[in-house]
Amino acid sequence: MRFSRAAAPPCTWCDNEVMKLLIALALVGIIAALASAGVFMLKKSRGGDGQNNRMARALALRVGLSIALFLFVLFSYWMGWVQPSGLPVNR
Repeated sequence: MRFSRAAAPPCTWCDNEVMKLLIALALVGIIAALASAGVFMLKKSRGGDGQNNRMARALALRVGLSIALFLFVLFSYWMGWVQPSGLPVNR
């Protein structure tokens, strides 16, 4: 089965600066979740498993954000909101 998409209307909010900002915010969120997991891992707790649960939740959040960012970039490409620029080859 082949999927075809109709011509998408021009997007007024998805110019380059907005897309770069959304991707940068997602990357900052991913780094923050990773940092908080590191803090939870390094902190000593008296309760035992409380810190491990928080660390596992932070790592799960990081994985979820990474997958969501990847899917958003794929969807944005499919909708035509972002275009590949390629690598410049100067020979």
